[in-house]
Amino acid sequence: MFSRRTFLSLVAGSMAAPHWSVAQPASQQVALYANVGAELTHYDVDVAGAALSKRETVTLPASVQYAWPHVSRRYLYVATSSSAPGSGPAGTEHHVTAWRIDPASGALTPHGAPIRLPTRPIHLTTDMPSDYILVAFNNPSALRVYRINPDGTPGDEGQQPGPIDAGIFAHQVRVTPDNQWAILVTRGNEGTPTKAEDPGALKVFAYKNGVLTNAVSIAPNGGQGFGPRHLDFHPTKPWMYVSIETQNKLGFQALSAENFR
Repeated sequence: MFSRRTFLSLVAGSMAAPHWSVAQPASQQVALYANVGAELTHYDVDVAGAALSKRETVTLPASVQYAWPHVSRRYLYVATSSSAPGSGPAGTEHHVTAWRIDPASGALTPHGAPIRLPTRPIHLTTDMPSDYILVAFNNPSALRVYRINPDGTPGDEGQQPGPIDAGIFAHQVRVTPDNQWAILVTRGNEGTPTKAEDPGALKVFAYKNGVLTNAVSIAPNGGQGFGPRHLDFHPTKPWMYVSIETQNKLGFQALSAENFR
């Protein structure tokens, strides 16, 4: 199990990122997908020349929140919502939509029917083999898992064996490279003159075949003064990086087999 001392050294810097996703088809041509609202536009990327060429635009059921590619790079999963960010008006249209990526051109075509979500999704990812889609929701904070059908289309929600400790204001979910753990990044909320601070945490779950089991909540100082927003893993080393938004810091943690036990 992670100790508080282990994570007191975690520091992070918040980075605002546009909603985009990159796919690399078998031809090695690089495609980039960038959205404005519900419109998702495909660009060809000239890596050597550092240039973009605009191609076609597709329209999603509502504004794009996040996108993630299938491990095969044949499909792109896009979370959308009609809810406004922050404390804006709540919408009623929340979906995950799958798109087929043309292996030659990178063009997107619809792949199956969208699946409906209960509230605004803020982030999604797949597990390592892309057998399941994990979706994070910020308000109320939640984490749900949806099957990926054999044809790559999004499927039904998987049932969990018990309640999920989703913390306060989830912002991201990732699965560790060994596919054994899911980590939900919960930012909490900064305090105001009229409201106390909501603590932040990294909520760690044992993960197997779409099933989540509460493992440990990493919350130095009870989560006070700890507002993580995103994490990522080194591509070849057992290292994790965490951005802590409210403290404007960037942290590093070496992972080991015993960290989450």
